Amino acid sequence: MIDDKRLDSLRQKYENASGGDVFDPEFRRVADTVFSGERRKWPFAEPGTFFGAPYQPNAYAEHFKGLDVALIGVPMDLGVTNRAGARLGPRAVRAIERIGPFEHVLRRTPVSSLKVADVGDIPFRSRFSLEACHEDLFDYYSKIVDAGVIPVSCGGDHSITGSILKALGRSKPVGMVHIDAHCDTSGPYEGSKFHHGGPFRKAVLDGVLDPERVIQIGIRGGAEYLWEFSYESGMTVIHGEEIPKLGIEAIIAKARAVVGDGPVYVSFDVDSLDPAFAPGTGTPEIGGLTTREALEILRGLKGLNIVGGDVVEVAPQYDATSNTAQAGAQMMFTILSLIDIAIEQRRA
Repeated sequence: MIDDKRLDSLRQKYENASGGDVFDPEFRRVADTVFSGERRKWPFAEPGTFFGAPYQPNAYAEHFKGLDVALIGVPMDLGVTNRAGARLGPRAVRAIERIGPFEHVLRRTPVSSLKVADVGDIPFRSRFSLEACHEDLFDYYSKIVDAGVIPVSCGGDHSITGSILKALGRSKPVGMVHIDAHCDTSGPYEGSKFHHGGPFRKAVLDGVLDPERVIQIGIRGGAEYLWEFSYESGMTVIHGEEIPKLGIEAIIAKARAVVGDGPVYVSFDVDSLDPAFAPGTGTPEIGGLTTREALEILRGLKGLNIVGGDVVEVAPQYDATSNTAQAGAQMMFTILSLIDIAIEQRRA
């Protein structure tokens, strides 16, 4: 039971304090980014942006000047092989309230500590041509790379990552931490090389992704027979059923060993999560990660040289509770927090 002296001390400090009065120095720093006096912006007010970041729709025309990180919506799902709908993923993720401002495990407030903006959605030329969309993706992300800005993207289907890697890996192949139910290393289907089941085979063959610095976590389901390229090229594959046997700490250690100190991209497909946690996706597979496990894996990447990341395959029409968009938003915010750490390290 609390003693009278301690209770009296708490009363003196807190009885007349408002919700905006925060005394711990670290928590005070976070609160100062949110509160104006006793007021703070309602989380459900104004048009939604990723994590409440400033909206800069003219960033592309202005060559992304002044930004450290660009938050980008990629509303394109012409590359899906199963249920369509991920084109609405960016809109659903932006609508999620109360993500951030504080990543309490990594101890970061990335939206206030970085020069970051939601730069809107990529303006594709054609809603019908998958090939044209990928040309637009490469051109857009090449401009981001030329500006020295780090992209954090919300898809859209997983085919988008192939063209993002093509831009990021132009001068030097990157490594990748890939969290997914599927390896996405199959070949062309039905005349298309850009579908969401094959971006990482193409990225390796294009010379922009180093397969020996790629780890794929959470792989499972009936499409295993399509992923031989992962093994033959030297990628490290951890299946969903291996995760409880290995343990999260061992998986993190393996991921860090595989990608090393070089530039690394983080790609998170929400179908890596068990559909009990994330039903709103095009190709769900039972036996997946919990949201807690996924966050723990991402947080374990702290300190890596992360040069970009994405969250893909949120399809809100299958997401009656908005749980999938909620999970996708939190994973995206965690990737942004990891990039905050990486940028700080580069500047040190």
